[in-house]
Amino acid sequence: MRLPKLMLWFLFAAGAVFVYACGGNPVNKPSNVGTPPAAVSPTPSGETPLALPTNGFKAEITMIDPPAKLRTGQKENLRVKIKNASDVVWWARGGRINTRPDNKFYIAVGNRWLKSDGSLLTNMDGRYGIGKDLKPGEETEVPLQVTAPKEAGDYLLEVDLVQEQVAWFSDKGSPTAKTKVTVVR
Repeated sequence: MRLPKLMLWFLFAAGAVFVYACGGNPVNKPSNVGTPPAAVSPTPSGETPLALPTNGFKAEITMIDPPAKLRTGQKENLRVKIKNASDVVWWARGGRINTRPDNKFYIAVGNRWLKSDGSLLTNMDGRYGIGKDLKPGEETEVPLQVTAPKEAGDYLLEVDLVQEQVAWFSDKGSPTAKTKVTVVR
């Protein structure tokens, strides 16, 4: 008789260890069998890179000591101060983490050269990503290398912000910074 009681004791102990290892005492816990999983909570703001909402495209841009004269084709480094004048956070990379292989959603300062009559000469000159996320009202300074047009003349240098592959801020109504530049040979 001793052997069967010992086996029963062993089976009871093994069962208790199994129940404990699988999450504790099932008597004190409700069963979740047949219960659908809990709803997934939404991703916190900024976790996924996204296009800014329309009200996010509001900036104040200032060129610090812009050049008045450049030589044709001359490269010049500008200092540009930008301020987030919107009511949303600007994620420098479009979100807290952006693992995309392209620069989509990154926010950058860029420039365009306009002819003296205001028509576009080129909008593919300098670009430089903002170095940090900016909360509403925050500002930062960004370097921007520009290249003067190849033909001598009077031009407007226009600096704007762009959310890459989304929109230029000026296309959404935000003001740009402009300065007259004389280009000489």
